Amino acid sequence: MNREIPHENAENFVQTAVAEYQSPLLRYATRLIGDPDRAQDVVQDTFVKLMAQPPAVVDGHVAEWLFTVCRHRALDILRKEGRMKRFEEGEMERVSAEEPQPTRSLEAEETHDALLRMIDRLPPNQQEVLRLKFQSGFSYKEISRITAHSVSHVGVLIHHAVTRLRAEYAAQRS
Repeated sequence: MNREIPHENAENFVQTAVAEYQSPLLRYATRLIGDPDRAQDVVQDTFVKLMAQPPAVVDGHVAEWLFTVCRHRALDILRKEGRMKRFEEGEMERVSAEEPQPTRSLEAEETHDALLRMIDRLPPNQQEVLRLKFQSGFSYKEISRITAHSVSHVGVLIHHAVTRLRAEYAAQRS
């Protein structure tokens, strides 16, 4: 996910970043805060901070920088309100592929929904790293920079989450 954005000038740099990262950041902030309107404010604040940065400062790690700033802003809002909510799963975009057998599609959707419910029961830090890894496509190193956890701790969190999900999923299937 860590793509370089051409930066002939700062305005073009920010416009390109907004076009590429606004939707993923909005999903991420909505999960953190639980309110799409306030999440939009967080994402706008994130891009305002990007506008204040010289492009060279974030060159080569724009995605990490944006997600880190977005996360910090969302957590600041939650702290100011005196509450840290569980990360809530918003509406997931569903990519529908044409399948000749509707039962397979229904089965896949039920499995997907069951996994999302299981993820919702994980501790918040495991939910966050799983979503950054599998939904946003970040590497362990990038997740480490975003969350301020060590790379090894990110690996442990993901390992424990996946192990727990596998066990719970197997128990439901038997």
